[in-house]
Amino acid sequence: MAESLPADARRAAESIGKADIVIGIPSYNNGKTIGRVVQAANAGLNKYFPQLAGVVINSDGGSTDNTREEVLSASLDEGHLMLLSTPLAPVHRLSVPYHGIPGKGSAFRLIFQMAALLEAKACAVVDSDLRSITPEWVDLLLRPILSADFDFVAPYYHRHKYDGTITNSIVYPLTRSLYGLRVRQPIGGEFGVSARLISRYLTKDDWETDVARYGIDIWMTTIAIAEGFRVCQSFLGAKLHDAKDPGSDLSAMLEQVVGSVFLLMSEYESVWRECSGSKPVPLFGFRYDVGLDPIAVDLERMLNAFCRGCKNLGELWAIALQPDTYARVQSLATCPPSSPFHIEDDLWARVVLDFACAFKKHPRSSRQLLQSLTPLYLGRVASFVQRTQNLGSVGVEEDIERLCLTFEGLKPYLINQWSNENPPQTGIAQIPVRAEQSEKANQEV
Repeated sequence: MAESLPADARRAAESIGKADIVIGIPSYNNGKTIGRVVQAANAGLNKYFPQLAGVVINSDGGSTDNTREEVLSASLDEGHLMLLSTPLAPVHRLSVPYHGIPGKGSAFRLIFQMAALLEAKACAVVDSDLRSITPEWVDLLLRPILSADFDFVAPYYHRHKYDGTITNSIVYPLTRSLYGLRVRQPIGGEFGVSARLISRYLTKDDWETDVARYGIDIWMTTIAIAEGFRVCQSFLGAKLHDAKDPGSDLSAMLEQVVGSVFLLMSEYESVWRECSGSKPVPLFGFRYDVGLDPIAVDLERMLNAFCRGCKNLGELWAIALQPDTYARVQSLATCPPSSPFHIEDDLWARVVLDFACAFKKHPRSSRQLLQSLTPLYLGRVASFVQRTQNLGSVGVEEDIERLCLTFEGLKPYLINQWSNENPPQTGIAQIPVRAEQSEKANQEV
């Protein structure tokens, strides 16, 4: 393990020796926010685990701002905190650059390698752009592992209804229907992981793929669920971070996250084929309502992107979608500005499941397929925005729950299409001009 670590990281770990807890913070140009995240991590370790040796590790991707300096200089103003006991073990802070494919996954790999070398019992990872993190998050992410023998702690928090649209429209309902567990935030960004699960992650050979970019969160969650590790959730309150308009350019993230989900479907096919329905997982923490920052959305931009996709990508969508699904999508192509735009739950679920099957059947054209999904996703988000404009958080969750049940009800449809090894007669290779337009369409989005 030590041999694969960068020299500076290995020296830093050797200088510490051993640690009971590691908190990892991946970063890239997060100097404005990371100091507070480090302070919260320090305070959480001191307040809730004073008897254990803790290390806060910032795994940085070559920041050109003051990120690393903020990590090392962050101070804890104890006068504003009531610590329940005096810390018995010091908290170390390290900031080390990671190497390999740029992205969050490479940062996580370095953190997990350091945790394994330090023989840590548990590791928590948190995003560096958080503005709502508190010391209690440290306790909620780590205590289920240290005191209740869980292996994976997923976050459960309140988010603005237009934050996390990739999660709400694709990743959560699909993952839940596949593997049968209701992990509400499978790509949430904050996790707790046991030493046993870290060892399993490090044996995998996916670190040089898109997992090392945006796919790491769903990769971690899926392995934990599909391989039978003990999974729970902890309620963390609000997630306030640098959220984006869902109509902004999320195409790379969508491609890599959804692509990771689809790849994992092939790896764990024997698991999800045997699952039906879903069940809740244990939830730690006290749930309460919180205020959330508003998120502005550009509805017109999303609808225009969908309409351009219908015009430019129709032949490619005809390869990915079943004929009935394709016909229903094309029936929405007129996009009349004066009438409500709506993609029904059943249609959207079939779109996602058809794309999953096409991804499997056309591996050489998987990237084109994923790129062409972006306008469809934006159309679904536009539909969701129009339908939920006047709904509160409870109503929005009920809407998402209905979508999840639709995905679960279509499990036989997925299995049937997945098993059908006869792809449509028209191949993607026969329409190179239209296939190339998938990338052009996303650039316009």
